[in-house]
Amino acid sequence: MNPKLALVIGIICISFSPILVKTADAAPIVCAFYRIFFAWILLLPYCLYKRNLKMACKDIILALIGGLIFASDIAVWNISIKMISATVSTLLANLAPVWVGLLSYLLFGKRSGWLFWVGTAIAVSGMVILVGYANLIHLQLNMGIIYALISSLLYSIYILITKNILKRIDTIPFMFYNMLAAGIYLFVITQIMGKDLFHYNPITWVSLISMGIVCQLVGWITINYAISHLESTKVSITLLSQTVVTGILAMLMLGETLAVKEVIGSVVVLVGIAITFLKPRRASIL
Repeated sequence: MNPKLALVIGIICISFSPILVKTADAAPIVCAFYRIFFAWILLLPYCLYKRNLKMACKDIILALIGGLIFASDIAVWNISIKMISATVSTLLANLAPVWVGLLSYLLFGKRSGWLFWVGTAIAVSGMVILVGYANLIHLQLNMGIIYALISSLLYSIYILITKNILKRIDTIPFMFYNMLAAGIYLFVITQIMGKDLFHYNPITWVSLISMGIVCQLVGWITINYAISHLESTKVSITLLSQTVVTGILAMLMLGETLAVKEVIGSVVVLVGIAITFLKPRRASIL
């Protein structure tokens, strides 16, 4: 498959996730569990047939730990989606690259270029517009926004932990162990919280199954395929279009609309995030 086509397919697939969470009459943690469960169940026969699950012990541990963090990320993001618009929640979840740069600097002393800091400042400015200056001053933040920010922070931690593992191993076995840990973790949480896993209407079941097949399995297999063939920076910037696609789907399928400040703030945040991916050109030597 053409890597660019795979990337387009992947973005469209993952853009449906907030829409499906909204339409599912199930708790956010249940939506997260079934997204992982159905994807893993469908991946299992392929992995057993190919017998390609052999990995170094270190890589398996990293994949399992990554799965726990990824599961937490999805669960928190689903909570956010249930509380605020799908578009705004998706936008804030895409702040992960900003967190990655900040954490890399604070924890590992890795210096980022000036474009990263400019982009971060712009993204934060967009968030101020989005949330509202007065609300920030009085700490009157919508909990949905806070959950979305926590989700983006969790995903940035996931990126830092697993960023090098796919350079050593294939995507499929990584996803197998990653989703295995995520599924078990989410199942335990649903049982602790006493959530019902079975009694749902047909529309909800369609949404839950679609999350697993469309968003998790097809979406991330195609995106990981694109990442392995295309420049990572370009892929990362292109992935920001998920917010736009989700916004369009939310208008068409959910009837969502955004206030003027939300539109302006969203555009500013997207511009800021995109700038963080850019690298300054080296001056040519004459």
